[in-house]
Amino acid sequence: MAECRRMSYNDREKSSQTCANRLKTFKWGVEMNLFDLTGKVALVTGGAVGLGGGISLGLAKAGADIVIVTSNDRSREVQQEIEAMGRKVHTIVANLMDEQALKGVVEEALSVFGKIDILVNNSGIIRRTPAAEHGAQDWHDVLNLNLNSAFFLCQLVGREMIKQGSGKIINIASLLSFQGGINVPGYTASKHAIAGVTKALANEWASKGVQVNAIAPGYMSTDNTAALRADEERSSQILVRIPAARWGTTEDLQGPVIFLASAASDYMNGHVLAVDGGWMAR
Repeated sequence: MAECRRMSYNDREKSSQTCANRLKTFKWGVEMNLFDLTGKVALVTGGAVGLGGGISLGLAKAGADIVIVTSNDRSREVQQEIEAMGRKVHTIVANLMDEQALKGVVEEALSVFGKIDILVNNSGIIRRTPAAEHGAQDWHDVLNLNLNSAFFLCQLVGREMIKQGSGKIINIASLLSFQGGINVPGYTASKHAIAGVTKALANEWASKGVQVNAIAPGYMSTDNTAALRADEERSSQILVRIPAARWGTTEDLQGPVIFLASAASDYMNGHVLAVDGGWMAR
């Protein structure tokens, strides 16, 4: 165990399977890998590209079959990688701002796999405009996708998880679940609300075997941050504050997501886990 923890980032990547085999416990006398998701079904919104694509791949690496929900059919590359691992994968193209479409997503996932063990609410958008100029449509679009769709999917999938007596819901929050940000009032409002909804659902569902938690990614290298990374002055200001001294990657979220999706986190409820290179510690 200590040997696994002392490895460098590259060494851990190369030896992940070795470490995983050691991270085992015994339950009723039966050896069990706490992080093994074999036989589980995970539904990931925005699961084809960016952070969502990395999350889909991470859960598949841990053994889960994957339902990718995307607004456009850009899932071919991730789907092929998942299939190459020997996992099952199904893609659903849907507009998550449409409440009726959300019902269809859950119904289709259940018809294909028969259950949903893990829900990752990852889909989101950001509109950058000073608060005094922030348009009503931008406000409504951001809240509809980032908050409304996440809550209603939690509700729809949560009902199924309560019936089966188990489930893991992981909402993707943000550093702006804790901070105010600049020029992104709608996004900040949505991500504060995601943190609140996560805690509210955890209070109601923890006793029913459903764990609801959130991950707050830091500054990650994705399409959403392309403009920031291209601005040398702003990028430098951001990197100076991050103790890890780098932008995060999609791979950086895979371990935390697997943890919250697995039996290793069965006693975690209503927590917002910052994966930020140490940003919040500053």
